[in-house]
Amino acid sequence: MQTQTFTVEQSDRLDSFLSIKLETSRNQISQLIKKNCVTVNGKATAKTGLKLKPEDTIVVNFPKVEETAALEVDFDVEVLFEDEHILVINKPTGVTVHPAPSVKEATLVEWLKKRGISLSTISGEERHGIVHRLDKGTSGAMVIAKTNEAHEKLAEQLVDRTMGRFYLALIDQALKDNTVIDKAITRNQHNRLKMATSTHDKAKESKTAFAKVMMTANEAHELIACKLFSGRTHQIRVHLESISRRIIGDHLYGFKSKKDIIERIFLHAYILYLTHPINGEKMEFVAPLPQDLQKVIDEIFTKDECDALTNELLQANTIRASFDDIDDWLFYSAKSDTTFG
Repeated sequence: MQTQTFTVEQSDRLDSFLSIKLETSRNQISQLIKKNCVTVNGKATAKTGLKLKPEDTIVVNFPKVEETAALEVDFDVEVLFEDEHILVINKPTGVTVHPAPSVKEATLVEWLKKRGISLSTISGEERHGIVHRLDKGTSGAMVIAKTNEAHEKLAEQLVDRTMGRFYLALIDQALKDNTVIDKAITRNQHNRLKMATSTHDKAKESKTAFAKVMMTANEAHELIACKLFSGRTHQIRVHLESISRRIIGDHLYGFKSKKDIIERIFLHAYILYLTHPINGEKMEFVAPLPQDLQKVIDEIFTKDECDALTNELLQANTIRASFDDIDDWLFYSAKSDTTFG
């Protein structure tokens, strides 16, 4: 386990002291303290505001990535970008992001460990490097932090919405128009596996923008783009359900039908944008549609429509522009700064 030792020179709070010494936020320091990773004069403490005295000795034990031999990693992941600070991937469907008591198969974290990637540790033992996540059935772009500094700065971008994703979804009934759904979300009272929109005061504010991309010739399906203002569990699916729309292949929020044209949910994180946490470069990545989703596109759209999707409509600038007529365009902290090299 990696450790760092510090000697206190003047009175201070524990979290403030370590925030300065480790050059990270007090929130991240609080997580380390609450996980019993910090000792003061040889004794573990869970008090973030503990008063320190001169000559106190502080030891920080950073969680270390442990080898996992029990679970076989039987999948691979497409890498879109990698340097010494971050890794950007195209997560496949069916892969859970991080371990949990209910997860019995290898996760993305196991794949990262197997690849020998150095990962940030401030998210705890189970979530090394994981800045944000995707549901098991959802595929697409994700960024992984290799260092604690990169993790902290990417987490700040999540909060101020200067990092985010545009999703593609195939739905079973066309949208009437581009729209923004602003409905709070909480746990479904009748099915604990689901979330639901609610007016309860404990429900969390949630907002999603939806833009039309292309409808099939028979008007049976429509490909849409989705953009999150918030990051609630199942948010896109719940907001679509609230307007009686269903993503193809979504059996949790829809229904299992013989008419389904795919077994998995047709939801893909298509575009990821962020600012490089170290050099400040604005970056954008497009995660190509996986073969199973592309096959559906090829089957239900005409050749001319497929050509238009491939050559024009699914270009990153076109996807972004499809939201321009939405008054609530607040996807970046400053729209004037949304140019990418």
